[in-house]
Amino acid sequence: MMKIAKEFHWEMGHRLPEHFGLCKNIHGHSYKMIIEFEGKLDEQGMVIDFYDVEKMISPIIDELDHAFMVKNDDKLTLDFLEKLNSKKVVVNFFTTVENICKYISEKIIKSKLPDNIENVRVRVYETSEDYAEVCVATN
Repeated sequence: MMKIAKEFHWEMGHRLPEHFGLCKNIHGHSYKMIIEFEGKLDEQGMVIDFYDVEKMISPIIDELDHAFMVKNDDKLTLDFLEKLNSKKVVVNFFTTVENICKYISEKIIKSKLPDNIENVRVRVYETSEDYAEVCVATN
């Protein structure tokens, strides 16, 4: 088994309306994500080509970058974003780093992964000190 990893960055806003502290406010983060692919080497000696990783992940990053992620029942924020004609990603979960990590990992697993990939690990940093991580078996 071998593992490769690639790092990605994006800027995104969110809020946690039910939060007891500052996170109930509209704010944003400079997110960093490290994705690891683990599996057997293919006939070329690769787990997965970094070019293919970039091609797979770029649309996800493009969707999130400079967007506001908002829960579908946060009517106040949705109305605000509509009035501003702002880029948004509407989701059915609270926009915690844990849920964002899960959201991204599900998108990756749904894409066409090579048969030799056995595990995908997604680590999303909300700040330089805080992250969530999920590891998903692909088979």
